[in-house]
Amino acid sequence: MSKVIIATEKAPAAIGTYSQAVKIGTTVYLSGQIPLKPDTMELVSEDFAQQAEQVFKNLSAVCEAAGGELQDMVKVQIYLTDLSEFAIVNEVMAKFFRTPYPARAAIGVKQLPKGSQIEIDGILELPSTN
Repeated sequence: MSKVIIATEKAPAAIGTYSQAVKIGTTVYLSGQIPLKPDTMELVSEDFAQQAEQVFKNLSAVCEAAGGELQDMVKVQIYLTDLSEFAIVNEVMAKFFRTPYPARAAIGVKQLPKGSQIEIDGILELPSTN
């Protein structure tokens, strides 16, 4: 199988040597998204909840560009500069996902790009076309 590079203007452009996502077969590997507004490439806000919502919006745009939707994600890795914000992540995530939820990890980190408080990456499994 060959790899297909996924790119959309509805999510922030890559700010380094990576693709927004890479698709192999029906599996899509999503690069980390931070809370940048796609049109300005600036942080949406300093407010953590607004940052979390923007990250899920960005991930959703990449999922759609790959031919799926956020609900098709099977694994989510959440990177936080402050793990005490995790309850807010759960609240925000509940707005974007319904059961069954994806597998998930939460990782505390010292710093994220552009001063972001949250970054999320993951794996998407597209519905079978058979």
